[in-house]
Amino acid sequence: MGNEKFSGASAIVSGGAGGLGEAAVRRLHAEGLGVVIADLAADKGKALADELGDRAAFVSTDVTSEDSVNDAIAQANTLGRLRYAVVAHGGFGVAERIVGRDGSPADFAGFTKTIDLYLNGTYNVTRLVAASVAAADAHADGERGALVLTASIAGYEGQIGQSAYAAAKAGVIGLTLAGARDLSSLGIRVNTIAPGTMKTPIMESVGEEAIAKFAANVPFPKRLGTPDEFADAAVFLLANGYVNGEVMRLDGAQRFGPR
Repeated sequence: MGNEKFSGASAIVSGGAGGLGEAAVRRLHAEGLGVVIADLAADKGKALADELGDRAAFVSTDVTSEDSVNDAIAQANTLGRLRYAVVAHGGFGVAERIVGRDGSPADFAGFTKTIDLYLNGTYNVTRLVAASVAAADAHADGERGALVLTASIAGYEGQIGQSAYAAAKAGVIGLTLAGARDLSSLGIRVNTIAPGTMKTPIMESVGEEAIAKFAANVPFPKRLGTPDEFADAAVFLLANGYVNGEVMRLDGAQRFGPR
C-alpha cells in the first residue's frame, strides 16, 4: 500500500496531534511515510505516535521557534528522508472588530499573536523544512519533495470580527505561489488547502444545533467537511507532481457572508 514516491521518505505534520493534522498524520503513515507529529499537545501527540507505532514519533514543537522546528526535522530524518510536510497547526484566534461597539480599538496583541502563529509559524516551518528537503537526492523527474500549507476560505472572505485570522490566512494564500516559485529551482512544490467549515473536535464542541446552522450555509454537500477529506486533499497535493503553486478550496462551494 502507498505511493511509490513516498517509499523511504518521511513527513512532518505541524498541528498533527488533533483535528485536521491528526487526520493527515494517520493518512500519511498509512501511505508508507515515516511521520513526525509536531505539536505542543504532548499527551495527544504521544498517544497517537504510540498507536501508530513503527515510523511515527511525537516531537514537542513550537512552530515559531527555529530550534524547535529543527528538532522535529532531525527526528523526521531518522524515520526516512524528509521530503514532505503538511503545515496544519492552529490553536489560537481572536474574535474582535477593528473598532468595537464602544469605540475602542481592537487589541493589537491579539492581532500580532494570530499573525505570529498562523503566518509567521507557517513561514518558519516552510523555510526550515524546505532547506532540509533541498539537500535530498532528486527523483527521476527532478522533484525532491513537496509541502502542503493550510489557509482558510476566511483568507478570501473574512467575516466580521475575523480581521486578524483573515489577514493571517490571506498571507498563507499569498505565500503559496511565491513560495512555489522560490523553491522551483530546488525541485520542491508548494500547495495550500483552504478549508471551509470543517467538523473538527473543536467545531463539534459547539453542539449539533450550531453545526446544523453552519451546514445550512454550504451549497453541497450540505454538511461540514471532515478531517479525512482534508487528509485526502493533502495526500493528493503531495503526490501529484504537476500541481504546484495552487490553493485548493475545500468547502462544498461555501462562501462566507459578512457574519
